[in-house]
Order: sequence, then C-alpha cells, then structure tokens
Amino acid sequence: MKNLPVILSVLALALAGYSVYSVSNRNVQPKQSGVVPDKANSPASSSSFRIAYFDLDSLAAHYNYYKDAERDAKEKENAVNAELNALQNKYQKRVAEWQKKGNAITQAESQQMQQEYAEMQQSFQSRKETLQEGLAKNNGMVMTDIKKRIETFLADYNKNKNYSFIFAYDPTSPMYYRDSAYNITSDVIDGLNAAYKKKN
Repeated sequence: MKNLPVILSVLALALAGYSVYSVSNRNVQPKQSGVVPDKANSPASSSSFRIAYFDLDSLAAHYNYYKDAERDAKEKENAVNAELNALQNKYQKRVAEWQKKGNAITQAESQQMQQEYAEMQQSFQSRKETLQEGLAKNNGMVMTDIKKRIETFLADYNKNKNYSFIFAYDPTSPMYYRDSAYNITSDVIDGLNAAYKKKN
C-alpha cells in the first residue's frame, strides 16, 4: 500500500509523456508553399489546453477507502505474522524437547530428528511464501481498485471541466513547479469519499 503514490505517479507520467508526444505529432503539418497553418483552428491551441493536478499524499491521508484498505492490509499482515510466529514457536518447542534428551539420543533418533527438522524448515518456508504472496496479491488488487476508482471519478468530473491532462503529484515525482490554481485535490477527495459513502 505504501507504494501507491509511486505507482500512480509512474502511470500518470507515462500517460502524460505519451499524450504530449501524440499531441505534438498531430501538430506537425507537412510544408506547403504559400500555406500558413491556421493556429486558431488547431485542436491543441493554447486556449483549449488545460491541466490540473491532485496531491497523492493528501489523497492517501484523507480518502476513506484508501484508509480502510490500508487498515485492512495491516490487519492481514498482523495475522500473517502471528501465524508464522506461532508456527516458529511450535518448532522451537520441538527442538527444545530434543535438546533435553542430550546424550541419551540414539543414532536412529538423531537421524529421525534431523529429517524432521529439515521438514519443519521446509514447511515453514513454504507457508511463509504462500502467506506473503497472498498479501502481495491482495495489496495489488486494492491498488488497482483505487486507481480504477480515481479514473472513474475523474472521467465524470472532467465532463464539464475539459482538462486535457490531470496529473497525480507526489514529492518523489520529477515535477519542479506547480501552480496551486490548478490544484483539484479537495475536489478529488470529496468526490471519491462521496462515491465510497454511497457504496457502504
């Protein structure tokens, strides 16, 4: 969940780069002698090009669905850690039982213990990997869902705003200046929270 701002920033920057490239390619017109391009009719003229941005850190701090999902992910992580700790304690207890026998252990018992210990290690590692994969899969699904919810809201929000681009900003993104006049963070948070409240 902590990687959400980075993932959304990378996706936003990639989309922005592609879109800017596409717009600039559309504006390149073949040279024709005596013909002056009509900039007023250009679909990408400066008068129609509008941008906005929202702050990912603020979104993570105030979007109720994100906070609920983060809390749920933490609970799942704690449950995984509790299960692994219980399993580890069980195995340590078994090893302690062997150690109590000391030199009274026969060769056959020693070999059996070594085999059982190897099986315990393998079982523990297998369970750990399964649980961690489950956590990663769940977190991935949540981040995909959050991204989809943001996209759905912005598509509806932008019907009347007519922004050409809406960027997701976070402190790690390579954006060196932003005018607060184009900050729509509060609109995004309010809209997403309203939509989330309706579903609950």
